Amino acid sequence: MIEITNLSKYYGRLGAVVGLNLHIAPGEIFGFIGPNGAGKTTTMRVLATLLAPTAGLASIDGFNVVKQGREVRRRIGYMPDFMGVYDDLKVFEYLEFFAAAYKIPLRQRAAIIDGVLELTDLTGKRAALVDSLSRGMQQRLQLARVLVHDPKVLILDEPASGLDPRARIEIRELLKELKRMGKTIMISSHILSELAELCDRFGIIERGRLIFDGTLDEIRRRMGLQNKVRVRVADRPEEAAAVLAALPQVAEARVVQDTVMVTLADGSTDAPVAETLVRGGFRLLALQPEEVKLDDAFMALTEGKVQ
Repeated sequence: MIEITNLSKYYGRLGAVVGLNLHIAPGEIFGFIGPNGAGKTTTMRVLATLLAPTAGLASIDGFNVVKQGREVRRRIGYMPDFMGVYDDLKVFEYLEFFAAAYKIPLRQRAAIIDGVLELTDLTGKRAALVDSLSRGMQQRLQLARVLVHDPKVLILDEPASGLDPRARIEIRELLKELKRMGKTIMISSHILSELAELCDRFGIIERGRLIFDGTLDEIRRRMGLQNKVRVRVADRPEEAAAVLAALPQVAEARVVQDTVMVTLADGSTDAPVAETLVRGGFRLLALQPEEVKLDDAFMALTEGKVQ
């Protein structure tokens, strides 16, 4: 649904985005993360047809963002990191304005506006003035705005910025519902723990260059965590570690605070850990692969430098 090939955007000698290649499949939620100044917003503005790239290609649903901008804008909903609203309008008037801008026929507008208000849980605020809404409600109104013309693709730059925990959860659940509706979503955020729960894949960009593109499982492999397993037994953890260390598939088994940390040998993706412990008379309480937190992966894979 989104294709980016060797995309670059320069301001003089400064490369805001350099040689970016990215593919986002239909119906996918893609988390786009990086330090401030890394190139996230520049990339999103190019996709939204607001910036012309210096070099390279970008397309949405098969349409070139430079040569076929009108077709692209029909297919996207772009929510920038900060969006001023028309404070003296009521909520339904604000949405009617954008419905008219997208040339939605007058006879269809009321039903469409009612639908997006219901989807974003703003029906009760239909007649409220925009400037009377809380920050969280204004963010939901922005999502309602980008949904008015039923786009295939949503490009959301920091949609949860400045929201309290409840409002962030509400936005996250709304995005999950939009995914169930088949929308393709590209989202940037500094709240990495929430992206980890939401996104199918992630791209990490730093100093204009993509340094990682993949799933959390691929991040685990990149960080060398794919062959580590945590094991908890009811008692005798030291003995359990010794039994597991004797397996040919296990490179190391050691006890860390009553948990047996098992490292599989190179090339091994599985070992009969549970079966071995049960046969040995141990009561197994838990067995899980080593988890990776997106925050930790981000710190490990980036240098923290900006342009």
